[in-house]
Amino acid sequence: MARKLDGKKVAILVADGFEQVEMTKPREALDEAGAETKIVSLKPGKIQGMNHADKGDKFDVDLAVKDARPNEFDAFMIPGGLFNPDALRSDQNALEFAQHFFREHKPVAVICDGPQ
Repeated sequence: MARKLDGKKVAILVADGFEQVEMTKPREALDEAGAETKIVSLKPGKIQGMNHADKGDKFDVDLAVKDARPNEFDAFMIPGGLFNPDALRSDQNALEFAQHFFREHKPVAVICDGPQ
């Protein structure tokens, strides 16, 4: 049986300090609906999640934003967090990546402080 998002790719743009539950729960829902999700971040390696002010888990980065091609994704998500939005809006590659989705009228989801 086909799922609603089969064949769709969703970029999740995050940096160290993102609110963990604001990434993991939506990602889980997207994956269950059939989407292929990729964590895109400012650098390769791992990123640090947060549970409010406490450190959470670390997550593997699938793509550094400088190497990511936004045209390969169907949708885009930014979770919130205390430090995540500040880091992302200070990075030119992250800004250009995000702007692509708005220019192309692709779905964009932002949570909590993510719209910053």
